[in-house]
Amino acid sequence: MERMKLVFKILLIEDDKKIADIVVENLIKAGYDSLAVTDFSDVLPEFMAYKPDLVLLDIILPFYDGYYWCGQIRLLSKVPIIFISSKSTDMDIIIATNMGGDDYLVKPFSIDILLAKVAGLLRRTYSYDNSEMDIISHQGLIFNISSGIVSVNEKSAKLTKNEAQILGLLLKSCGNTVSRERIMRNLWKDASFIDDNTLTVNITRLRKKLKDLGLESYIETIKNLGYKI
Repeated sequence: MERMKLVFKILLIEDDKKIADIVVENLIKAGYDSLAVTDFSDVLPEFMAYKPDLVLLDIILPFYDGYYWCGQIRLLSKVPIIFISSKSTDMDIIIATNMGGDDYLVKPFSIDILLAKVAGLLRRTYSYDNSEMDIISHQGLIFNISSGIVSVNEKSAKLTKNEAQILGLLLKSCGNTVSRERIMRNLWKDASFIDDNTLTVNITRLRKKLKDLGLESYIETIKNLGYKI
């Protein structure tokens, strides 16, 4: 069965055109539909016409600030909102949360972290089936199969092709042991010509990247059988 890909619409309310262009470009590359607001004197018409599934909202804007627009949007919709701003005090985050924001990302930010937050909030809001998506989430880990990027909280790492295939296979078989032979067949068409140590090296490198993200014992070795998550 092919993996179904839902296309979520993400509205960006950001007056810095350079940042807006970069964010929209990367959202589209990640498989989303994205639109940046152009009229900051009244963003509601564009919001209502576009009907986004998620809003990325800056705080410092022309005419009215992001807190104001968050309040206006909340009168119309429960759409998830992520604030993106250079304002980083506890009070800024508290106000954003009290106004109806669902998450907060401080500028400058990593695009990978932004994409991870977007994917996580969409997953929590719309409860889609991860087995049919390009995003897999498990115990705080978010894995983007298409990009090979794995994220935990504010950290992310880019996996090699082999590392991504191993992690994807283990996540899809979560709770079950996956044999070394099955992993090798998944990675290499004819596993009989592959040195067993090659898989060990790939597993070790993957474990190190996960450890650096705070998941030290994420992949369990099942003696004489294989691995499982």
